[in-house]
Parts: sequence; structure tokens; C-alpha cells
Amino acid sequence: MSRSPGGGPAVPPDHPSHPTRLHLTQPWVGRIDHARPMLDGTDDGWLGRRIDEGDDGSRRYETDLVLPIREQATHMVLRKAAVVEIGLVEMVPDGFEAQVSWRSANLAPLFPVFVGRLSVTPETLQLDGYYAPPGGEVGVILDRALLNIAARGTARWFLTRVAETLEHAPDR
Repeated sequence: MSRSPGGGPAVPPDHPSHPTRLHLTQPWVGRIDHARPMLDGTDDGWLGRRIDEGDDGSRRYETDLVLPIREQATHMVLRKAAVVEIGLVEMVPDGFEAQVSWRSANLAPLFPVFVGRLSVTPETLQLDGYYAPPGGEVGVILDRALLNIAARGTARWFLTRVAETLEHAPDR
């Protein structure tokens, strides 16, 4: 273990009290005015069954998150029932963004939780946030060994799913 400047043990950067950062960017070329309805609740059937709407404009969906087992074999996947929440879509200078989070729909303490922002510009999609591995200290060890692969793979799948959906957004 590394030492702090004072000589005592340093707190590891991925200590359970510090969720793991996740930042993914994917190229995308599209029209913001066509893409926004796919995320603002106007045309959101692609995300699953809407189960709740918050007073703040957020929406929660019951859906399956997918973890591809191998990138080359996209038909080999693990599916996990999840609750995905999309916050109010806000316009920003280059496009729009919304808070996004997900957690397992059942046995939630056994699966990572993600909280972050999805940003959409005419050239890119970006998912930026944090996921927290389950299980305290044991979860951090498992995250280093395996779970981070699953958490990042699921986030990559989610971002790809958003890109595919936005690419097929109908002209309005």
C-alpha cells in the first residue's frame, strides 16, 4: 500500500467511499432536433416500459441492460432486469444532456449502480459518471478483478443502444 506524505497509509483512490469514474465517448452524426424526442419522453418506447415520472421531469423505465460476453459474438449476451432513470433533457450550447442512472430491478445490492450524464452533440455521444460496485471492501476487490469489465461493458452497450436509437430517429 502506498504511503501518504505524513507516513501513514494512503487511502486508495478506489476506496469504497469513492465510486469508480466511467467516461465513454462515441462518434455520432445526427440532427439534435431529431434526436431529442428519443430521450425527452416524447418517443421513448425504445428504452422499455415507463414505470414512473418524477415531478422534476425525470422518467423511470423497466428494461433489460445487456452485457455482451464477447464483442465479436454480439448474440452472446447476459441480460439483467434494471430500472433506468432519465432526467429532464436540458439544452446546452452544442446540443443537449440529461442525467441518467441505472440499478438492478431485483437483488440490487448484488449489482453495480451507475449515476451520470448523457451528452448529445451533432458529432458525439458521451456518457460520464460513476458506478459503485456492490459489497463494500469485497466488492472493491471483485471490481478490480472482474466487475469493472461488466460495468464498463454495460455502459458501452447502453451508449451504443442510444446511438442506434438516435440514428433511426424519424424526421420530424
